[in-house]
Amino acid sequence: MATAAIHTDTLHDDHSHGHHKETFLTKYIFSQDHKMIAKQYLITGMIMALIAMGLSILFRIQLAYPDSSFPLMEVLLGKFAPEGRLDPNFFLSLVTIHGTIMVFFVLTAGLSGTFSNLLIPLQLGIRDMASPFMNMLSYWLFFVASVIMVSTFFIESGPAGAGWTIYPPLSALPKAMPGSGLGMTLWLISMVFFIISSLLGGINYISTVLNMRTKGMDLWKMPLTIWSFFLTAVVGLLSFPVLVAAVVLLIFDRSFGTSFYLSDIYIGGQALANEGGSPILFQHLFWFLGHPEVYIVIMPALGISSEIISTNSRKPIFGYHAMVYSLIGITVLSFIVWGHHMFVTGMNPFLGGVFMITTLIIAVPSAVKTFNYLATLWRGNIRFTPAMLFAIGLVSFFISGGLTGIFLGNATLDINLHDTYFVVAHFHLVMGSAAIFGMISGVYHWYPKMYGRMLDEKLGYLHFWLTFVSAYLVFFPMHFMGLDGVPRRYYSFTEFEFMNEWLSVNVFVTWAAIIGGVAQFAFVYNFFHSMFYGKKATQNPWNSNTLEWTTPVERLHGNWPGEIPTVYRWPYDYSKPGHDEDFIPQNVPHSETMTSNLPHDFEGNEEAERIQEEWNAKNLVANSESEKEVK
Repeated sequence: MATAAIHTDTLHDDHSHGHHKETFLTKYIFSQDHKMIAKQYLITGMIMALIAMGLSILFRIQLAYPDSSFPLMEVLLGKFAPEGRLDPNFFLSLVTIHGTIMVFFVLTAGLSGTFSNLLIPLQLGIRDMASPFMNMLSYWLFFVASVIMVSTFFIESGPAGAGWTIYPPLSALPKAMPGSGLGMTLWLISMVFFIISSLLGGINYISTVLNMRTKGMDLWKMPLTIWSFFLTAVVGLLSFPVLVAAVVLLIFDRSFGTSFYLSDIYIGGQALANEGGSPILFQHLFWFLGHPEVYIVIMPALGISSEIISTNSRKPIFGYHAMVYSLIGITVLSFIVWGHHMFVTGMNPFLGGVFMITTLIIAVPSAVKTFNYLATLWRGNIRFTPAMLFAIGLVSFFISGGLTGIFLGNATLDINLHDTYFVVAHFHLVMGSAAIFGMISGVYHWYPKMYGRMLDEKLGYLHFWLTFVSAYLVFFPMHFMGLDGVPRRYYSFTEFEFMNEWLSVNVFVTWAAIIGGVAQFAFVYNFFHSMFYGKKATQNPWNSNTLEWTTPVERLHGNWPGEIPTVYRWPYDYSKPGHDEDFIPQNVPHSETMTSNLPHDFEGNEEAERIQEEWNAKNLVANSESEKEVK
């Protein structure tokens, strides 16, 4: 009853203000339409991704050519690149801001903010989010956080420089290094804004999914995209407040003389007054968010890929219920594995064993999802659209990166591999590349719904192959560097003789990264050019089943011009035997698909089952009579 009441009120509310004249500000800037807010998140996320990519190429050049001078670098970076060589402190700042932007601003807000906003109302048959104003506020807090984070490059002491994990004491002592000063303070302020934005968005997503689904849309008729966005919001809602606590305590240590994370610190031979704190406490608080954050990043990408793989295989998703339960399993287990990031902190071996077991257990639901993707692809009538290629690319990275996670989840092996390039390779494949490919596949697939036009396929294929190949060329060699003990975050590979042999590999990796970076401009050009000059999209260009493809092509505040569709079936009725087309949208009643209905279609619906039985009986009589006539 509550769902029906909210649904009716929302319908009425849309008609009451649907004729309001929109100004430029209310349509494009302070819009409360979930579709426009999705576009704002996407474009902001793309800009932040390009910035992070540029930073990574700068520090890759330093690693490839540590003894070379590049005058252009001094022109661009000024005192941060004296005589054309990166300052060592600024090198760490580049690594720090690159990681922060990619993990939080691109793969968390850019991915979830874009597709949760776009698809939750459209795929569940809703006019808009539960709180459009809160939705707008969430985006603008994210935008403010982004501006503050980027602004740290324009201050005297430079950006934060303690790694994206900002471990104390570097982050807790303002005078420890240049990146520990004002840049670190602004980093912390930016993250507080970002977390508030994420919490507002998460509350909105959860409320909308639970309370506002259209008639007939029960939980087991929801697309896997919605399940992934919903559970991602739950994980964020439970884990992000812990990072706020860690950040607040860090601000206290930096500014008010407390000692939550500091003890027995000496600077210039002089002992500081701080006693009794523990930097390990910060690690516990950070990783209690940090590991769920991995799944906050990857689960939306997995949900997007589920939809795209099923649609373009022209097959029902294999093991729908198993996919949902594996997402729920990942959600629960993600909160009890954070200790595997801390095997080298002197952790009690028994506790390390517990975290090792939970870490290996969480591989099970991940493996279920991988198997189901492959089973869906098996013998499917596959359409290799750019979106489909990127979704398959996600599966590839998820497998290759996930396998190395088994090494790092083992405490004995992790002690040797911790803080080496093996870790960099692992999480850049399983979290970074996989999530980015999921996000890009979603852009290619839902671009017609966002902008009413089609992206250029040839540019899409070029973008995929250059990005896919370069990603493996960049990250796969890093496994071998890590196995040889090469540590990450080092400024130069000429400081130790045993690392010299990897210098040529770093040159190779850097050029692969540059090629991958250049490939992204094909996507950027395609994205903005197609917005104005792309081929006009039809209402349902992919012949998909979900509700977003029942809305008009042109943007409409309220999504549907008339009554909201009723849902009668699950979202994956593809290539159903007996039906004249290879897809059946969710809003098509079973009474219109008598020839393809199956017994399990009517579970819990006695009326539909009765109608089908009557039709089957009539059909049986008609067939027997025709057989008699033939005889």
